Amino acid sequence: MAAFGFSGLCRLMLAVAAASLLAGPALAKAPELPQTAPVPQPNREATSPSPTEIPVPEPRPAPEAERPKNGQPQNDQPQNGQSKTEQPEPPAIAPQPPEKPAQAEPPANPSVAPPNPAEADEKAEQKILPDPRSAAIAGKEMPAEELACRRRLKSMGVDFEERKPEHDTAVGCSIPYPIVLRTLGKSIAIGPEPELNCQMAEAAARFAASVIQPAAKAEFGADIKSIGQASAFVCRSRNGGGKLSEHAFGNALDIASFKLSDGKEIDVGPAPPEKDAKFLNAVRKAACGPFKTVLGPGSDADHSLHLHFDLEPRRNGGTFCQ
Repeated sequence: MAAFGFSGLCRLMLAVAAASLLAGPALAKAPELPQTAPVPQPNREATSPSPTEIPVPEPRPAPEAERPKNGQPQNDQPQNGQSKTEQPEPPAIAPQPPEKPAQAEPPANPSVAPPNPAEADEKAEQKILPDPRSAAIAGKEMPAEELACRRRLKSMGVDFEERKPEHDTAVGCSIPYPIVLRTLGKSIAIGPEPELNCQMAEAAARFAASVIQPAAKAEFGADIKSIGQASAFVCRSRNGGGKLSEHAFGNALDIASFKLSDGKEIDVGPAPPEKDAKFLNAVRKAACGPFKTVLGPGSDADHSLHLHFDLEPRRNGGTFCQ
């Protein structure tokens, strides 16, 4: 047993040594770990806090728009073991793009004055179209309506005389078939003798017989002996300029005075005596209708001393009386 023991022990030691050489540093004994972790001493400043000691910030309260309406807190815990990624909630009202500011009007040119409506109307009035009556000329034979008008004048006892046609191409005045009146009936003279177209002469004769004569009889108890006229045919434009006057066509008659059979004279003016004014007002009022235009004292300065009667053709047969 002793022999085995010595020789066997030798072989065992050789085997162990060979195994140690084969294993090398892998069989080096690992350092022993302490059984317990060292406990930090109080009042010892830690150079860096351990992960378990990092403070966790408290969650911020959700904004009003993200809070649930039922007052219950939202469940922010992950479900089914998956981490939940917080997504921002859409706002309750979608933001609107800012409105495009209104385009400012270009600044006015201070050197150009704004248009004046009154001046525009005045310019429109001054732009007068040619009067178609300016182109009227006498034919070789007198038209039927002119012949008929003359027969009516004769039947009323009007004394008149034919005159040569009046026509001014430069100004536009025209009376193709004028007549000159001597009387407005059998008993009413007129002077100076007015040159008129036949239609105006007939209107004046009828008005004298149906209105002027009865008004004089009613107010003064006397007949009209004669009428003084201030203007008949005159080749001119209106006093305001631009448009031709109705006098340019022998279509107007201005009356300045009346003379009664008893010698009394009645002058047209702004302030006649009371009885004269009553007679003149009656004549002037009655003239609106038989004539298309009636003007007199108070209308304007140009008509302060006479009554203006004419047959100007107006739209829809209207009248203009002042």
